[in-house]
Amino acid sequence: MKLRARDDITDAEAEAISDAIGEIVEYASDVTFIAPKQELTHSTLLLEGLMCRYKDLSDGQRQITEIHVPGDFADLHSFTLKHLDHSMMTLTPCTIAKVPHTELTRITEAYPHLARVLWFSTNLDACIHREWEVSLGRRSALERTAHLFCELQQRLAIVEMASESDYAFPLTQTELAECLGLTSVHVNRVLKELRERGLVEFRGGRVTIHDLRELRRVAEFDPAYLYLEKRAR
Repeated sequence: MKLRARDDITDAEAEAISDAIGEIVEYASDVTFIAPKQELTHSTLLLEGLMCRYKDLSDGQRQITEIHVPGDFADLHSFTLKHLDHSMMTLTPCTIAKVPHTELTRITEAYPHLARVLWFSTNLDACIHREWEVSLGRRSALERTAHLFCELQQRLAIVEMASESDYAFPLTQTELAECLGLTSVHVNRVLKELRERGLVEFRGGRVTIHDLRELRRVAEFDPAYLYLEKRAR
């Protein structure tokens, strides 16, 4: 669904992706399953759950640099890098498909259009990283929190896991703080302000959006960086 929202994927190409899967694995939440500098021979396709990329600092602080939703090739870039400079961790119980790099090589050689689509996916990750960088560097705490809620609503809607008013987001406030570069106390104050302004509530592992248009205005959210239009690659 994620790929077909942005390009025409043939049945043969879809089958090629399915055939490339070497193993399906289930992880509990809060499991770091890839460490920095770990030699990798496969890439991870997220089927169910939420996971993230993160980096730790020597003082114990953690910065989450991107959240991955079902349909994401969470570390497709490891195909060419062979190891990562960051960690990969489950935020919820997850089901993943391991795709051997040998199979990705076969796909790039036998299906040039599909290779371009997968290249697009890595470019899209870079777009998301840039937008998170803007949030961390320039947006206020309120704006960056609102922006993250808007982004996830769009990305989850593509795979039919969000409406305009509601989606599951079973993270703790500490994990949310690690996404936003804030303290848990600061996040709590921001969530209270968003709730009191009648925009959004984050409670019980769900995001409930009361006024999506105003939430997007507060966040200055422009979904153009998610490249949602369908076009040939």
